[in-house]
Amino acid sequence: MKPIRLVAGFLTVGVWTLLSRVVGFVRDVLIAAWLGAGPVAEAYYVAQSLPNMFRRFFAEGAFGLAFIPMFSKKLEAQQDAEGFARDAYWFMAAFLTAFTVIGHLAMPWLVLAMAWGFRGDERFELAVVLGRIAFPYILFISLTALISGVLSAMGRFRANAMAPVLMNGFMVLALIAAERMGWDMGRTLAWSVMLSGVLQLVFVWAILRSSGFQLAFRRPRLTPELRRLFIIAAPAVLAGGVVQINLLVGRQVASFTDGAIAWLYNADRLYQLPLGVVGIAVGVVLLPDLSRRLGAGDTSGGRASLNRSAEFALFLTVPAAVALVVIALPIVSVLFERGAFTAEDSRQTALALAVYALGLPAFVLHKVLQPLFYAREDTRRPFNYALVSMAVNVVFAFGLMPLIGFLAAAAGTTISSWVMVWQLWRGSRGMGEAVRLDARFRRRLPRILVSAALMGLVLWGIWAAFGERALAQGTRSLALLAMISGGMAVYFAAAALTGAMQPSEIRAAMRRGKRKPPKAPTGTPGD
Repeated sequence: MKPIRLVAGFLTVGVWTLLSRVVGFVRDVLIAAWLGAGPVAEAYYVAQSLPNMFRRFFAEGAFGLAFIPMFSKKLEAQQDAEGFARDAYWFMAAFLTAFTVIGHLAMPWLVLAMAWGFRGDERFELAVVLGRIAFPYILFISLTALISGVLSAMGRFRANAMAPVLMNGFMVLALIAAERMGWDMGRTLAWSVMLSGVLQLVFVWAILRSSGFQLAFRRPRLTPELRRLFIIAAPAVLAGGVVQINLLVGRQVASFTDGAIAWLYNADRLYQLPLGVVGIAVGVVLLPDLSRRLGAGDTSGGRASLNRSAEFALFLTVPAAVALVVIALPIVSVLFERGAFTAEDSRQTALALAVYALGLPAFVLHKVLQPLFYAREDTRRPFNYALVSMAVNVVFAFGLMPLIGFLAAAAGTTISSWVMVWQLWRGSRGMGEAVRLDARFRRRLPRILVSAALMGLVLWGIWAAFGERALAQGTRSLALLAMISGGMAVYFAAAALTGAMQPSEIRAAMRRGKRKPPKAPTGTPGD
């Protein structure tokens, strides 16, 4: 995959992911307006986080990170990639069906593991009920992710990125129906989570069938290739467990402050917008590309892919982080402050958002650096690094809790993310020429930082001059629009003047991204 096609892939996935996040924001705004930061909202956030926590293992997490390199190499070498995918699909389907039943029975203990502070109040019983409704989502979304990995290896990124749009759109419609029909809002949300998983699976299955792959039923069996897959995936599963412990630490810290789980959730949704658009795009496109290049011995191509991925990620992420720190309050106020979501909720959410935003570049660089290890089927070192990161998170989250309360959860996440990136970068230094920073990246990085700093100063000046007055006068939407427009104009102008990124490069990538990749017959790559 040439660098221009690589960026085109990022843009394809990024645009659809952006659309999904925008629709997701509509959902979150409706939840905030109708439920605020009350007990039903907090119970739902814990309930939906349970299947999403486990999907990190079975979906885009450990299993997928081990599966995609193996599948990509088989696809490149024409070694019955379809048979390998079929075995993996039906084995996972059988395993996750049993896992879903166990999760249903163990739901009270799972809820306590997520939020011990719920013990003894109304949130606990409600979270158990909602969790049991939503938990089967893990089965459907994990199978969706496996099929999406197959499509990504074939160069078909658009369908994968479109599936979450269906989920968020379905949930928005369910919320509106619940409000108009008088349905129980919490139960409606839980059911819409589960049913959206079915919808996504049906969608990607149809796309796969149209691409020439047939995942016809096969009795689940542990083949030698699947054994090798699980051996490779095992450290990644453990690393995923460490990541989930980090999330559990944050939830536990927040569960002892009324409303804090909702504040952290909404802050997380906001910083997940740039993280999702850029980080998911990089992760979806880069891992199969690196796997193919390593399989073909293309060191120089791998180096170009890595450098352009890091360059693209930082070009979009650094200014987003600066903006989320400087204008966190107006962003939260405009998006969420209505109905049951109060001005105090906005202030607390904005504080959490600013702390999370400081780690945004680290979260995205993690997505860039981690494929270097998984493309080489090296899952052990990321696990060791994750253990260190977990220890850092626990120390800071609980250590800072007496000083800054629930914000300690966000601080621990941010600090541990930078520690993880440092470890990944340090560990990759022995991988040879493929991981060296090229002259173009070293030249452009400081220019990206300068451009983002100039944008931050402009945003700070606008907020200092007009921000508080705009919020008080009820013109907050216009003020936010002016700040975002002004900030973007300053950043892109500065980037063009300093040479951080040339407009012609983005235009060329967008033109290339509009071209549809050819259909891939069985056993051959799509590009």
